[in-house]
Amino acid sequence: MPLTLVEKLATRHAEGLRPGDSARSGDFIIIRPRHVMTHDNTGAVIPKFREIFKSAGLPPKLHDSRQPVFAIDHDIQNTTPENLGKYAKIEAFANEHNVDFYPAGTGISHQVMVEQGYVRPGAMVVGSDSHSNLYGALACLGSPVVRTDAASLWATGTTWWQVPPVARVVLRGKLRDGVVGKDVIVALCGVFNKDEVLNHAVEFTGEGVAALSIDQRMSIANMSTEWGALAGVFPFDERLRDYLVTLADSFSAPNRPGVRRPGSRSGYTRADVDAWWNDRSSPRTGLSADAGARYAVELEIDLSSIVPHVSGPNDVKAMTSLPEIEAKHVKINKAWLMSCVNGRLEDLAVAAGVVRGQRVAEGVEFYVAAASAAIQREAQRLGHWQVLMDAGAIELPPGCGTCIGLGRGTIKAGEVGISATNRNFEGRMGDKNGLVYLGSPAVVAASAVAGYICSPTKFAPTTIASTIKSSATNSAPTSASKPVATTSATKSFEVIAGFPAVVRGRAWFLDKDNLNTDGIYAGKHTYNDAMTKEQMAAVIFENYDADFRAKAKPGDVVIGGLNFGTGSSREQAATALKHFGIPCVIAASFSETYKRNAFNNGFVVFECPEFVSYIRSLKSAPAGTRTIDTGAIEIDFTKGSLTLTHAGTSKSFPFPALSRVAQELVVAGGAEAVVSTKLRSAAT
Repeated sequence: MPLTLVEKLATRHAEGLRPGDSARSGDFIIIRPRHVMTHDNTGAVIPKFREIFKSAGLPPKLHDSRQPVFAIDHDIQNTTPENLGKYAKIEAFANEHNVDFYPAGTGISHQVMVEQGYVRPGAMVVGSDSHSNLYGALACLGSPVVRTDAASLWATGTTWWQVPPVARVVLRGKLRDGVVGKDVIVALCGVFNKDEVLNHAVEFTGEGVAALSIDQRMSIANMSTEWGALAGVFPFDERLRDYLVTLADSFSAPNRPGVRRPGSRSGYTRADVDAWWNDRSSPRTGLSADAGARYAVELEIDLSSIVPHVSGPNDVKAMTSLPEIEAKHVKINKAWLMSCVNGRLEDLAVAAGVVRGQRVAEGVEFYVAAASAAIQREAQRLGHWQVLMDAGAIELPPGCGTCIGLGRGTIKAGEVGISATNRNFEGRMGDKNGLVYLGSPAVVAASAVAGYICSPTKFAPTTIASTIKSSATNSAPTSASKPVATTSATKSFEVIAGFPAVVRGRAWFLDKDNLNTDGIYAGKHTYNDAMTKEQMAAVIFENYDADFRAKAKPGDVVIGGLNFGTGSSREQAATALKHFGIPCVIAASFSETYKRNAFNNGFVVFECPEFVSYIRSLKSAPAGTRTIDTGAIEIDFTKGSLTLTHAGTSKSFPFPALSRVAQELVVAGGAEAVVSTKLRSAAT
């Protein structure tokens, strides 16, 4: 049968397939990715890695020291002894185990992975960060994993993965002047905002791809995460080949900055690029989809119909066109040009062209950070950086910083900001009572000098031309994203020893679709590795409903809407609920990464969309109530049935059986214990 590009890339990196077999959507496989990237969260992965070997009674040893890459980028403005000490420990671990290490100030991890040559066509590169999708711009299968996966990969070189359903997105036409890649992905998020690609891998095709620069493709692939996708992959075409050749030449340049350890897998040559180019049409594992490959959904958008839009406030999927929002004269207090989606040279050049000869408006703070030190140096050489500084921009070091609410420039209560970052979740970039919009670098720069949200180019209102061409199954976003569940029609409801057969408690409904991990566990706590379980439990939902902790008690069950746990791959959004004493979360659907975090840490989640629809029909709380007491719930895993008793009425709903693998992860306490057992068995 014909294969999609994603299926071919998965096949390349699958372990244990029989000769001639291929990895297909829905298959559980063991993957051996070329690299696994960790950043500041390396400090949390190290003790997990050590605990795996301690439990196995073995000395800790990396399976392949060339596979991990450490790149510090998130909390780099934090120069406290505690944070600098953490960074020093990460570097010491890297030196001890001969791992490539990029210190704070090198740049944002994803940009570093590209600049230093770890990302290449045909590879699978994963990262313990949700924006690892960016690697797809280079025809690489880039996808997020979680911290527990990273520890497992360090120990064994492999981890489990389910090949996702694949969506095909056809890009027609060509972008008009003043429209960039960020505008494309904002449009996709806003137009197709009904979970069409939730937990899918997206393949971008069509004649419109050829006119997109690699920087623009990186923006689109990066924010496919916010669209709900697990990966966003572009084809290997002539424009990418030229980009790779330029990078290959830079790797051989004298005094090139970066880490070059003996045996490092970073970098490549022109001969390598030629070999990949010649291999792109190979059957079964080539770098293009087969004719007749089947997709779960096919979408199409006309690039020429796109005008700049902004997302928000505080919602990626709420989209407003520039002509419409300009007419409202939305005043701003802050503007940000930074991040792994929009901190590259093209972005800085566009912004410099907008502000040249002008000054940032009075009362506005305009923060600028390059995606890497190399990009900043080039922007300085070309004069773009000085233009931005002369206009009154405030320089920040090359890193994540404000994007995740760390360091200078965070938003305050009552303020409004326009950002070129990839997320504007409530409370992510500072106070939850601030309002943040997302826009392109040109929009951010123009807004900074005007004092209100606007574009440097005037556009007439237009309708974006888009269609859903075909859908193999309307249920694909939900049913295909259940790696831990099977339908009751095909599996019995066996409950293994140690797994709770029945759970009873109070049901709390969090009435919000796309509740993100910043709402569950705020970003400002993510890299505080010293937080105890009790301290983690004490801050759950503070960006969504801080009163939850006073109302709920251990044993209560959380009910979510669609796409629960979207956003960052931080594991604490699952483990903090577990530490609070919540036995499980039920939702209409989950972000696949959240689900992966949950079961890898021994925490139960499962989907029951009919149950969520029923709760919403009850209208049991005033409009605007964020957390609703919906009554008593009983979950019987032996029958695959849950029963809610509300206002004296009981109603039952079926749900899919949890697989034996999922139950084993819960009983063991998570994937670390499972990997430890395997290592012990292998040693004996």
